Amino acid sequence: MTYTTTATAVRGGLLAAATLLLATAAPAQAAPRQSAGGDWLFVTLTTGDTRSSDTRGTLLLCDPPQGHGRAAEACAQLAAADGDIGAVPTRETYCSMIYAPVTAHARGEWHGRPVEYRETFSNTCVLQARTGAIFALDG
Repeated sequence: MTYTTTATAVRGGLLAAATLLLATAAPAQAAPRQSAGGDWLFVTLTTGDTRSSDTRGTLLLCDPPQGHGRAAEACAQLAAADGDIGAVPTRETYCSMIYAPVTAHARGEWHGRPVEYRETFSNTCVLQARTGAIFALDG
């Protein structure tokens, strides 16, 4: 005479279910990553230092230009620099020596290439002189 405990029966049932599941499961296929299309950047500005800061941002779309107060101008500057924010021509201007740090960050895609940019400037005047309209979030 054979005695089966409840725990043994449950384990056996679970093992059978797992075997059945593994035998019938098809291998998982990774879905291809789809791009949103067009040229786009999510741009943010953080004013202040690490102790007190304020961050704001927006999505800049360039096909057609939208989502940003100066989208057409920002997209034209990005097009001239082939999406490289660091290559945007510096505008000649005189900025004060007041230290009011601002960090510019952009992440997105330009002509299918990923874009990642981050730089801290001494103040907004220097930021605008070096990056043009790209981070001009006030329009």
